[in-house]
Amino acid sequence: MDKEASKGLLLEQLNESCPSGYAAAMHIKFTAPRYLFQAYRQDWIDYYSRHALVLHDPTVHWGFENTGSVRWSELVALDSAGVMAKAAEYGLAYGFTAALDRHGSRSVASFARADREYNDAEIKEITAIFGILHDETHTGEPFPRKS
Repeated sequence: MDKEASKGLLLEQLNESCPSGYAAAMHIKFTAPRYLFQAYRQDWIDYYSRHALVLHDPTVHWGFENTGSVRWSELVALDSAGVMAKAAEYGLAYGFTAALDRHGSRSVASFARADREYNDAEIKEITAIFGILHDETHTGEPFPRKS
């Protein structure tokens, strides 16, 4: 399988594993990612952007300061702005954040569902997919566009 097909397959796997969507900021330099993949509901993306929630989002703060993964339920105490409670109103009630720092590049992603916590095996599997996507997009080659 070529790299282009592999990248598309990885995103499809994330879509299937994350019923309420995900956001993945790949290869962040300063505060801007080389790639930003968002599969959350559009109304949540609009609300999040309009209210500049990225500045207060505990998942983003955690992702810039750590590597590995953390369930959102472990970050609630850090959420003084109520970002996570608002996200739950949009169907993002449960989730986890993963952060990688390798090849001299950091990527951060959050994965969501509405019905229950992700179990350890699911977190491991999704984090592995995220890691492969990080590696596959590191080269800076153009990402395939849907026609």
